[in-house]
Amino acid sequence: MDFTFTEEQLAAAEAARGVFADVAPDGVPSPALTTGAVAEDFDRALWSRLADADLLSLLLDPGYGGAGLDTIALCLVLRESAKVLARVPLLESSAAAAAVQAYGGEELRAGLLSGAGRGELVLTVAAHGRTGHDPAELAVTARRDVDGWVLDGVQTAVPWAYGADLVVVPAHTGADRTVLALVPLGHDGVVLAEQVSTSGERLGELRLRSARIAAGDVIDTDGAWEWLRALLATGTCALALGLGERVLRMTSDYTGKREQFGHPIATFQAVAVQAADRYIDLRAMEATLWQAAWRIASGAPGALPVAGDVAVAKIWAADGVRRVVQTAQHLHGGFGADTGYPLHRYHAWAKQLELSLGPAAAYEETLGDLLAAHPLG
Repeated sequence: MDFTFTEEQLAAAEAARGVFADVAPDGVPSPALTTGAVAEDFDRALWSRLADADLLSLLLDPGYGGAGLDTIALCLVLRESAKVLARVPLLESSAAAAAVQAYGGEELRAGLLSGAGRGELVLTVAAHGRTGHDPAELAVTARRDVDGWVLDGVQTAVPWAYGADLVVVPAHTGADRTVLALVPLGHDGVVLAEQVSTSGERLGELRLRSARIAAGDVIDTDGAWEWLRALLATGTCALALGLGERVLRMTSDYTGKREQFGHPIATFQAVAVQAADRYIDLRAMEATLWQAAWRIASGAPGALPVAGDVAVAKIWAADGVRRVVQTAQHLHGGFGADTGYPLHRYHAWAKQLELSLGPAAAYEETLGDLLAAHPLG
């Protein structure tokens, strides 16, 4: 297996580093000092710079103004964004647009994708179900009407909901199928209730009360939701990797300067061993991430369905990023909890990423089910 990146993928990562170079992780109030959300909206100025750098259209075909790249390129960019805690719906909007491109009708693609690629239309995804612990596709019902679909139900913790134009909502039908409805925020029968994430970002509880959605704005192709959810989970792993790498770098810098008994604490065996363990975590997170991203991008067959590789990547990402930030806090001592130092922000974001789309235990259960259904010979 060759994980060498292509020139185009590396160029996307390089462009991302340029855009994120001057982004400060403490550009908003600390979530530890804020009773509500740290900001009303996402970083619109950064969003515009990403659009100008063509980083919002990576997965879109050239016919829609995109670069025609793949999941690996998107994950490389997401990895860079997490290093600075970039407050933009890059994962959600890119994944939603990619799902529309892959599974939507031509009219829907023509009316949506170019605007999404230019950053003029912001998309998000309701992927956490009614409580955050139940399957998202079971939280909303969809029934056919004369000229479209009628949606009822609740989706919790919709990211960037108050700044988005459309939210992609998975819903189940009476025929036990899952459809994806593109629901405009502010539409009749659509209500948002404010929630606040662990990282201090503004989320929305989406309440659908007989919301009527035109047939052309509903994707009823089999496999669309499973593909979109796999892409979201893999992108979350990329965010966890980038965050973890930055935190380990911060820890290395600190322990290399902090002295006890006349020596940098980085030279103490107990400190070095803990840092080495976290480095191993990051390399495992990286290998499993690229495996999952490659499976999605290539469609290549494997011993398990692609959901198995995604599950392995999310298990490592969830457990690994938690261990990285906990070790960082320990090795920083009280300095790590200082609200004037950004490490506590990374800790809050790491906890959010760990649980986003389900904790490690949920994916361990998924992996067990897949192994039972597809025994490895």
